[in-house]
Amino acid sequence: MRQRSRWEPQWSVTVVLIILNVVMFVVQNTVGPRDFYDLQYYGVLSLDGLKHGFIWQLLTFQFLHQGFFHILGNMLTLYFFGHAVEEALGKTSFLKLYLLSGVLGGLLQMGGAVVWPSHLDVPIVGASAGVYGLIAAYATLFSDRSINLLFPPIELKVRTLVWIAMGFSIIGIIVPFWKMAHCAHLGGILTGMFYIRWITQVQKPLVVWQPFRPKMRRRELVKVRSDKPKTWIQPKNVEPEELPSAEFISKEVDPILDKISAHGIQSLTERERQILEAARARMAKRK
Repeated sequence: MRQRSRWEPQWSVTVVLIILNVVMFVVQNTVGPRDFYDLQYYGVLSLDGLKHGFIWQLLTFQFLHQGFFHILGNMLTLYFFGHAVEEALGKTSFLKLYLLSGVLGGLLQMGGAVVWPSHLDVPIVGASAGVYGLIAAYATLFSDRSINLLFPPIELKVRTLVWIAMGFSIIGIIVPFWKMAHCAHLGGILTGMFYIRWITQVQKPLVVWQPFRPKMRRRELVKVRSDKPKTWIQPKNVEPEELPSAEFISKEVDPILDKISAHGIQSLTERERQILEAARARMAKRK
């Protein structure tokens, strides 16, 4: 209904990220030994690399993978969760969330390597931290939704999946197994949760236990306005849909579109959705 800014990308950021990861995976497996060594040395995130000033490794490691099943799992998860989160947040915020989850996850892994080098000081690659951030963001935005897992083939709440992944990561930090960057996964999850809470002001957190919250005062019943007809004539209220088209768009539709841009379409009330439907109907009549 509103014309897109010419600076706003028309393509899906989720699809672009998948393409970039696949292209880099092909490059990894086709370059010569010398180029492969340089790619690993300068692109893989490691504590030694950061000590040498290779700060870019916090981004480059997110687009490198160890094997076919590694990239396949990450890209499938990115595809399934990415589209919904991108639609809710918008392209720019979505990209910030994804990259920030990877960066902070990588930093947490490197911080763990400093504290516990015998367990955690290993070079890391992969999009897992960013992908875990998207899963946590999805669970925070749509906490009541369920998903069907491919393996094992069961249905569970997506927020339950996040708690399982978080517990799995914590156990992996204490007792390392499968040569996975468990600190990076945990960092991605925490980033996704807190990013959504900060950006969209979600009212349904994953945890609602607040033992020190003061008890709310019991509300007293109050009288409400009766809908019975009056004997006198009341002034007629003008419904938003009855306004002239230009005034209707500027006063009713534009604020709703601004709200969607800032907080996502899930923040709309039922009344605001009805106004958008009315606007859509008006635009259809013009065609």
